[in-house]
Amino acid sequence: MIKGLGTALITPFRADMSVDYDALDRLLDTQLTGAVDYIVVLGTTGEAATMSADEKREVRQHIVKYVNGRLPLVLGVGGNNTAQVISDLHAMKNELILDFTAILSVCPYYNKPSQEGLFQHFCAVAETSPIPVILYNVPGRTGVNLLPETVIRIYEAQPKKIIGIKEASGNIEQIKHLISLAAHYPSLAVISGDDGIACDVMKAGGKGLISVASNAFAEDFHRIVHKQDEQLQAKYTEMIYLLFAEGNPAGIKTVLAQKGIIQNYLRLPLVPNSAGIQEAIAKELLV
Repeated sequence: MIKGLGTALITPFRADMSVDYDALDRLLDTQLTGAVDYIVVLGTTGEAATMSADEKREVRQHIVKYVNGRLPLVLGVGGNNTAQVISDLHAMKNELILDFTAILSVCPYYNKPSQEGLFQHFCAVAETSPIPVILYNVPGRTGVNLLPETVIRIYEAQPKKIIGIKEASGNIEQIKHLISLAAHYPSLAVISGDDGIACDVMKAGGKGLISVASNAFAEDFHRIVHKQDEQLQAKYTEMIYLLFAEGNPAGIKTVLAQKGIIQNYLRLPLVPNSAGIQEAIAKELLV
């Protein structure tokens, strides 16, 4: 069920930094039109790192209730303390089984573990998780690169639990190498984690995209993913640059605010886009 276009959902906030559930419902309505194949809840784009455990529980329960089975849901569950991730998974066991199709688990950040450390971490996560696991490689954020050979080691050690990897290294040669290795394992999906190279990844044999841009442009990114529409993707080159020019999710929140779906608030240490980027995004939306 985890293939095609997945949206890495943002979390809207109010001026007092509380979760804006009305805006969240408006955003979910844009995702439930048929263009999106699944939603990733409380990942990096959702600013989960700045939310308390109670807030995260309330947000995921709200989304589960609102979506009401209309789309598969993937839950971000990761961290740089393996024991804490395992504890979190144990605490959410029944909820995960009932409400989510898979978890998305990011490489441990800051600690900079070796490939062996990454292997043992993800094996422990997979062993504990009551539902399938999608690995998440994003070295620009974590400071460590999960290499293709290590991905295959993890899969071979936990073939019943590991179903894919969100690959956001931006290194197309590494991604192609991983796809060539994963071709021997039909149940292991390589998913693009970068909006700008989605077509390249899928042409090489990737199985879709977990997208930031689809928060605001679901229909177009459905076509990019399902039709591999390279011309349409090329039209978004400047917008994708602007979305990430000052960090994610600042850019996509600017777009959603300009579309009237949310208010443009982020939690520190993240801040809204500068005036220059906001103006550039406004101009790009008119193109």
